[in-house]
Amino acid sequence: MAEHSIPKEAAYQIINDELMLDGNPRLNLASFVTTWMEPECDKLIMSSINKNYVDMDEYPVTTELQNRCVNMIARLFNAPLGDSEAAMGVGTVGSSEAIMLAGLAFKRKWQNKRRAAGLPTDSPNIVTGANVQVCWEKFARYFEVELKEVKLREGYYVMDPAKAVEMVDENTICVAAILGSTLNGEFEDVKTLNDLLAEKNKETGWDTPIHVDAASGGFIAPFLYPELEWDFRLPLVKSINVSGHKYGLVYAGIGWVIWRNKEDLPDELIFHINYLGADQPTFTLNFSKGSSQVIAQYYQLIRLGLEGYRHVMENCMENMRVLKEGLEKTGRIEIVSKDVGVPLVAFSLKDNSSHDEFEIADLLRRYGWIVPAYTMPADAQHVTVLRVVIREDFSRTLAERLVNDIQKVLHDLDMLPSKMKAKMEMAGEDADRTLFGSKKTEMETQREVTTLWKKFVMERKNKSSGVC
Repeated sequence: MAEHSIPKEAAYQIINDELMLDGNPRLNLASFVTTWMEPECDKLIMSSINKNYVDMDEYPVTTELQNRCVNMIARLFNAPLGDSEAAMGVGTVGSSEAIMLAGLAFKRKWQNKRRAAGLPTDSPNIVTGANVQVCWEKFARYFEVELKEVKLREGYYVMDPAKAVEMVDENTICVAAILGSTLNGEFEDVKTLNDLLAEKNKETGWDTPIHVDAASGGFIAPFLYPELEWDFRLPLVKSINVSGHKYGLVYAGIGWVIWRNKEDLPDELIFHINYLGADQPTFTLNFSKGSSQVIAQYYQLIRLGLEGYRHVMENCMENMRVLKEGLEKTGRIEIVSKDVGVPLVAFSLKDNSSHDEFEIADLLRRYGWIVPAYTMPADAQHVTVLRVVIREDFSRTLAERLVNDIQKVLHDLDMLPSKMKAKMEMAGEDADRTLFGSKKTEMETQREVTTLWKKFVMERKNKSSGVC
């Protein structure tokens, strides 16, 4: 920290210049998070950025807007509510906090039931698929709950409901289903999970519930697939979380968690404070929180309505199809994602023996695109995919441009030696060196392979970058 102050203009310019080196959020196709909102909403956000949402007595209108959001989202998820009945839910920083709160509610309800029956409470577990987002692993580790994961397999990249129910035991506090897998956007079969789990509960006398992690799909399924049963229409679904900052169309970070009814949220988890004014109930992990995103969510809900959200999601799906069809026409790409699910395209190379998906991701950055490449979880970790998330601000023009740039990258890779070939050549040189007792380590070989491959890339780039 400097000894003396500097002019505000200088401080602004220093930071603004550095931020120019950040990526363009709209070209960050790795993220599900909203990167554009209407100017009118931007004004509302800036006008409320200094309000602390937790101070309900000081900002009663903001509190009322939050409650309206909870009630609209609960009814969107078919919560069993009367006309004048208030829903049970809360706004959070994102789905990670929402999942923590829902998990704590399940754990406490399970503990209370076990204690009442005189049974031990020291070994709670949650059953999920191996495709769950890292926030579930965080919950399990932070709050000492065993995470029992259903392994994936090639061609089936979501939780198998039958295998999940087999893993349920008397210590299972809930089964977590994903409506919109991070890996390929696919919706898990919550209806089948509910039916199978209901049978097991009847046979065992247990009352194992379901939580639906609808972080990505919660604002998609009601508008595109209204007949799909995944929400509170299923009796074992006791809570649902959704990310307002994903397809809720709000800037980061806002999430929501909704409970089926009041009995599903133990009273002892709710704190009551009065040192900010009147009695204020609170159930959050972090205390202070800006009001802007809550107000932005309310703006989107009343601005778009059911019709507007439906149009936005339909447009995203149409642009997804444009991208998918363009990639398929290359003849070299296999689509891993499904037509029903989150609007994204996950794909792999049909033949990655010479060049792999990580190389495509690296070279796409030359065109400004941020497209993640990653391996699937166990037992499909040998499968590598690239994923493009289609958001509201990803137009048909951008989809067509991305296809063209991927084709350019594939052509560029064809002109380069494969990393495997370079590694084999280096291995051959190592074999020769062993005759003289100077064999290289594996790390040295890998570094030389990488250096050799980068040299070919740079040489080709320099040859094609003439000065006009």
